[in-house]
Amino acid sequence: MPSPRLPIGGTHRSLGTAIRMTTLRLTEIFLSIQGEANAIGWPTVFIRLTGCPLRCVWCDTNYSFTGGEKIDLDDVVARVDAFGVRHVCVTGGEPLAQRACIPLLAALCDRGYAVSLETSGALDVSAVDPRVSKVVDIKCPGSGEVARNHLENIALLAPGDQLKFVIADRADYDWSVSMVRSRALAERCTVLFSPVTETLAAAQLADWIVADRLPVRFQMQLHKVLWGNQPGR
Repeated sequence: MPSPRLPIGGTHRSLGTAIRMTTLRLTEIFLSIQGEANAIGWPTVFIRLTGCPLRCVWCDTNYSFTGGEKIDLDDVVARVDAFGVRHVCVTGGEPLAQRACIPLLAALCDRGYAVSLETSGALDVSAVDPRVSKVVDIKCPGSGEVARNHLENIALLAPGDQLKFVIADRADYDWSVSMVRSRALAERCTVLFSPVTETLAAAQLADWIVADRLPVRFQMQLHKVLWGNQPGR
C-alpha cells in the first residue's frame, strides 16, 4: 500500500504515528481449532502479535514476547483471507500493546469475520470495535500480576464478551469467587474459570465450581488436550 502522507503542517512525529497505526509486529499467524471461550471448537485463524508488558508466572506463550515479523496491516488481512474460514482471533502476548491492533480489529470486522480478542486485562479496551468479542483476563494473585488489572474494563463489557480467570490454586479460586460475587460479574457477561495445568487438577477446579454452584463456565484448553503445548497449534 502507498506510504502514509504527512498532512499539511505535519511533522516527522505524525508520520511515525501513522506508520505505527498501519504496521504490526507479528509472531505467527496460523489456522487451528479455537480451544477456549465461547467460540471453542470453531476452525479459527489466530493472529499472534508480538510483545507483552506482563510476565505472568504460568505464561505459555512467552516466545511471543520478543522478535516477530514487521508486517503491514493490509498484508495481515490478506493472509487471513487466504485461509478461508470465518473466525479470527487476535491474541499475543498482549495485542493491545501495539497501536495498530485497534485498526486491525476494525478491518477484520469490516470484512465480515467473527473476530475475538484475547487480552490480558491490563490495558484499556475502550477503543476496541464493538463488533469484536472481547475475552478479558482478570489476573489472579497466583499470576504475579494481580496489581496490573485494569478493572475499569469491566464496565465496558457487553453480554457477548467474556471474563477469564486463570486459577493456579485454592487461594486463586477463593479470590476469584469473591470477585465474581462482589462485582456481580456473571450478570454482565460470561465468566470463565480455567485451571493452570501444572498446578491445579482440572477435576479439582470443576468440583469446587459445582460445590459452590457458581454461575461461571469451567473450561480447559481444548487445543492442549488435542496437541499439547505446541506453538502454532
